[in-house]
Amino acid sequence: MNGNESIAASVLGAELDAAALLPGARFIPSPNCDSRPPGASVELIVIHAISLPPGEFGGDGIECLFTNRLDPDAHGYYAEIQQLRVSAHFLIRRDGEVVQYVPCDRRAWHAGLSSWNGRERCNDFSIGIELEGCDESPFEEVQYAVLAHLLQVLRRAYAIAAVVGHAEIAPGRKTDPGPCFDWSRVRC
Repeated sequence: MNGNESIAASVLGAELDAAALLPGARFIPSPNCDSRPPGASVELIVIHAISLPPGEFGGDGIECLFTNRLDPDAHGYYAEIQQLRVSAHFLIRRDGEVVQYVPCDRRAWHAGLSSWNGRERCNDFSIGIELEGCDESPFEEVQYAVLAHLLQVLRRAYAIAAVVGHAEIAPGRKTDPGPCFDWSRVRC
C-alpha cells in the first residue's frame, strides 16, 4: 500500500454505515435527490469530473451547485447554470477530501438523460462519484487512491456490474471524466 492509499484507508471507513453514509466523508446534504424506484438496486457506478468555475479548483462552487445556493453574480458561468438541480453521491476533491451529498440508498440527480446496456434513467440504479477536475488536467494521485478505496467499499455494499464514465452513458452530451482520466487505475 503506497502513502496515498494508506491515507485513503485511514481517513475513510471500510463500510457504509446504517444510513448509507461513508464514515470519514464530510456529509453535506443535497436537496437534489429522491427515493430510488421500488425494486431498483445499485448496479452501476458513474465517474464524473467537475470544476466550478470551469477549469478552476478549490472554492465552494460545487457545494453551492449541489445545494442550490449558487450565486449567479459570483461568476458569469454561474448565471447559466444556477437553475440546475443536480447532485452526486460523492465528490473527491483535488486534495483527496471526500464529500458526500446524498446517501447511497437514495437517487442522486447526477446522470441526467442516460442509458447503460439498453437501460435508461441511470440515476435509478447508479451511484455518482464526482472528481474535482476537468478534461484538460490530469487528476491527482490522492484522488485515484481515494477513488480506489471508495470503489472497494461500494463493491462490498452493492452488486456492482460496471464502473463507467459519464460520457459512456450520455454519449454526445457529456465528455467527463475526460481524456486525462486513467481508466486502468479503476477498472479491474
